[in-house]
Amino acid sequence: MDASVEKIRKGRKYEQVIDGARDVFLRDGFDGASVDDIARAAGVSKATLYSYFPDKQLLFMEVARLQCQDQADEAVTHLDRSLDSETLLRMAGKSFLDIIFSPMAIENFRLCLAEAERFPALAEEFWRCGPLRFKNAMLGLFDLIIARGDIAIPEEDRERAAYQFGELCKSGLHMQRLFNIRGPVTDAEKLRNVEEAVRIFMARYGTSE
Repeated sequence: MDASVEKIRKGRKYEQVIDGARDVFLRDGFDGASVDDIARAAGVSKATLYSYFPDKQLLFMEVARLQCQDQADEAVTHLDRSLDSETLLRMAGKSFLDIIFSPMAIENFRLCLAEAERFPALAEEFWRCGPLRFKNAMLGLFDLIIARGDIAIPEEDRERAAYQFGELCKSGLHMQRLFNIRGPVTDAEKLRNVEEAVRIFMARYGTSE
């Protein structure tokens, strides 16, 4: 594992540091956040902060990893399973877009891409706790919709279908935002993308004529 990952330690003030750092990163972004501001928000000394996280980048990645992990679970697990299948897909897609277009997620994507070679273990951890976790949550949702008879996906194609659904939802918007070609994505834009994604997905895998 990357040496930087091994430097993260859990202790009595770990959550306090994480909470303070999250507030500052969300307010100021990665570049704008200072170690002094983070220590002040966390209510700890700079020495204590550095004892947990030797550099700001490692702290940012840990905050983003935890947030990504929580949001990826929530994107699907909070859904009301009594809703019809297409509504469930729409809600899952909208939750997914809300996550990946959040300010911290955009910052984290950019940082991971820039530092993937230097910190491969951190990039892998982000992948495992974000995109991979969402894919697995979608597979669970597929199981429900398949059991209802509303979609039919061969077992060997289900993982690919989960990734396809996510790509359809963010199509045309995510790369533009990552490269800062455009500003924040509106809810209306997200909903249009998700609606089209569900239509295409159901045309491919739906069982109704």
